[in-house]
Amino acid sequence: MKNLSSSATIFASLQWLFFIFPNTIVVPISIGTAFDLPYSEISMILRSSLVFTGIACLLQGLIGHRYPLMEGHSGIMWGLMLNLCVIASSTGTSLQTIGGGIASGLLLAGIVVLILGSLKLISFIQKVFTPMVMSVYLFLLTFQLILIFFKGMLKFTPEGKLDIPVSLFSLGVVLLVCLIKIKGKAVISNFAILIGIVVGWVFYLILFPAEQSTISQSTGFGLHLFPLGTPNLNIGIIAITFLASFINLSNTIASVSTASTMFNDTFSQSRLDRSYLLNGAYSIVSALFGLVPYAPFASSIGFLESTRIFQLRPYLIGGGLMVLLGSVPFLGGLLATLPVTVGNAVLFVAYFQLFGTSLRSIHNHTFNSITIHRLAIPVLVGVCIMNMDADTFNTLPSLIQPLVSNGFIMGVLLSILLEMFVKWEKGKVQMNEVEV
Repeated sequence: MKNLSSSATIFASLQWLFFIFPNTIVVPISIGTAFDLPYSEISMILRSSLVFTGIACLLQGLIGHRYPLMEGHSGIMWGLMLNLCVIASSTGTSLQTIGGGIASGLLLAGIVVLILGSLKLISFIQKVFTPMVMSVYLFLLTFQLILIFFKGMLKFTPEGKLDIPVSLFSLGVVLLVCLIKIKGKAVISNFAILIGIVVGWVFYLILFPAEQSTISQSTGFGLHLFPLGTPNLNIGIIAITFLASFINLSNTIASVSTASTMFNDTFSQSRLDRSYLLNGAYSIVSALFGLVPYAPFASSIGFLESTRIFQLRPYLIGGGLMVLLGSVPFLGGLLATLPVTVGNAVLFVAYFQLFGTSLRSIHNHTFNSITIHRLAIPVLVGVCIMNMDADTFNTLPSLIQPLVSNGFIMGVLLSILLEMFVKWEKGKVQMNEVEV
């Protein structure tokens, strides 16, 4: 790969920062709000999130998988934790009890992953997450993220009605980034995401001055262990969190295997094992400080394909800047004024590339009227559940509600079961006989 000039490295590093930051900041705020924490606690979790996300990226880039793949809060675990809060309100279980059960599940999962990783036994996960399961994972991830960012780039009034001016502005940002990416020269096209955020932010300040966020004046950096709840022995919550944590490891498999293909590297089990060990440690850190567990973002592949900048150095600098933002209150507060709709609009475009990655993951497979079910059933059922109201599942036992109502997890589990118990090769043979 061609080395970047100093100026290109600076812009590429800022582009990584503007990719990592919007993917990070909304998660701790939503979790703190869902668990009904006071502002001081939410502020603490937010700053912890910025610092630990930057550190997690640096460690993965330097000693883990060593690819420029964002290490961030897992969408699987984020959705699960929010679903558990909904269940708490419907069953009368206290949020502190739910949070404590989650902490226990994360601690258990982290310890088990560290033990298995140290003994080189965690590779069994790869036998479960076959190439077809990973294809299903990528499709569901694409749909989940696109839905999140599409809804996020639209603005609604307190009455629940669409704010037309701001929403149209977001669509304009989407078009701008798409045009730069498609029509711009290589040098400009590679920085489409950074240009979209900066231009969108500036014009948002000009056009919607009344919508501006205020800069947080929070000072100090105190750490409070288990802010979501003290660990307990709520077996149901622990079991679901533990299961989801192991499904979350599929992020690592998908990201590292796809990155090795992109970088024309031979797939390395050692890279995967090092990344697993870090993920186990991150799970323990997440439990201690009330953070959503971490995982390599498979969506980073879409970002890399969009920017066409594959060097590791800008990614590492971007991670270092995240640590700085979390350590200096004013800087983190300043960047937090980035309009949410603008950030989501730019990320919406960035993740278009992930759909291409999903399609390429099945290019070695051929489907007929029988074998198409191995892809269609888990993907379409998962998408259907994603678009259903969580209250739909209130009649189910409270312990399985967070599992059944999570379209991503259910789709992946369905795919695993179909690959384990259905002989798809036999279906191919039968179909060929019919055609003859």
